[in-house]
Amino acid sequence: MSLPAGATGTAAAGVASPCTAICRIEPATGWCAGCGRTLEEIAAWRDLDDAGRRAILARIAASGFEAPPADAQG
Repeated sequence: MSLPAGATGTAAAGVASPCTAICRIEPATGWCAGCGRTLEEIAAWRDLDDAGRRAILARIAASGFEAPPADAQG
């Protein structure tokens, strides 16, 4: 899978990370159990511009991923 357009090589500050500090990749989906991103998306996040970050958030929303409750233990 290729990343959405938007990798710029510089960090963007406008779109917050969806990280919930529950970092575990689910083998069945390849998504993080806490935030719904793939390893590729997690690694690229800091270098994506806002458009690239919004594209990842849109993919997560479209996938039906539901973040765990805030008090869930990873």
